[in-house]
Amino acid sequence: MHFSSLPATVLAQFRDGQVIPAQPLALDAQRRFDPRRQRALSRYYIDAGAGGLAVAVHTTQFAIRDVGLYRPVLEAAAETASSWIDRPLMMIAGVVGRTQQALSEARTARALGYHAVLLSLAALKGCSEDELIEHCQTLAAEMPLIGFYLQPAVGGMPLAASFWRRFAEIENAIGIKVAPFNRYATLDVMAGVAAAKAADRVTLYTGNDDHIVLDLVTPFRTEQGDLHFAGGLLGHWSVWTQKAVGILARCKEARKEAAVSREILALDSAVTDCNAAFFDVANSFHGVIAGCHEVLRRQGLLEGRWCLDPGEDLSPGQLEAIDRVYRLYPELNDDAFVRANLGKWLEAD
Repeated sequence: MHFSSLPATVLAQFRDGQVIPAQPLALDAQRRFDPRRQRALSRYYIDAGAGGLAVAVHTTQFAIRDVGLYRPVLEAAAETASSWIDRPLMMIAGVVGRTQQALSEARTARALGYHAVLLSLAALKGCSEDELIEHCQTLAAEMPLIGFYLQPAVGGMPLAASFWRRFAEIENAIGIKVAPFNRYATLDVMAGVAAAKAADRVTLYTGNDDHIVLDLVTPFRTEQGDLHFAGGLLGHWSVWTQKAVGILARCKEARKEAAVSREILALDSAVTDCNAAFFDVANSFHGVIAGCHEVLRRQGLLEGRWCLDPGEDLSPGQLEAIDRVYRLYPELNDDAFVRANLGKWLEAD
């Protein structure tokens, strides 16, 4: 097994809990890859205090594989991270598809210096639990593995507690991104990890964008003891990232208290309200990627909100929804931080 790709300092930081943004794809007006702005995005996340980058994931657009951008996008993030800072930074590559495609992507990521892969099982819909676990074991022999419970609304499938127990028993499984947007399903992951007695080895990251703050402060009771989410690996945290770093720090402090404060509960509702606008919940997530792009466009990090698919854009009313959360929650945006540093990030090339 390829444990050597994950330095002890990076693993320790990952287990402690970090803000890990799911990186969007920078395109120009002709919908061609824009490496300069892609690298600027990475610099933004790093300087905002992110503890890692997740690249070639849903927020990056799965279609990068269809247009020959999988390796270039991974390469841009890896090269930028290695040249911009010297602190530990967890580099995670998304891998998708049936086993041979996923293996090929994992090998590309390892060759580029990535530390772990985030494994989407969407292409294996209809497979048995045994087949899913065999797929995961094969990938874990190639790279340290982070499981991904993707919500059904964007291509995921239900995964029982028994699956998560068996996943957590895989030796090279180091974490799970829990993103079913469903409390019952979230509890299934907790039960599975607890039953595997793997809580000290499999670190839990929230991807539940509808309850980010509550996930980060909630103790989940199991028969083996309480479990908790260490950090977040989120498309939502691809925007307003500097403030997300502060939110995670507040949540870590709140965990130490005997009771959750009214302020933390209010923060959860505020963050969820912003997410509803960015992710286009009103239209079944159709404008989710364009919504994140729109925020980054306003800040100047992206030139436009173009997606690879010309038919993918904001839904009717979504622009107004984003305007509304900007007005309601000015304390949650990091526009001033971006404004002060944008020239540096864009001109570093």
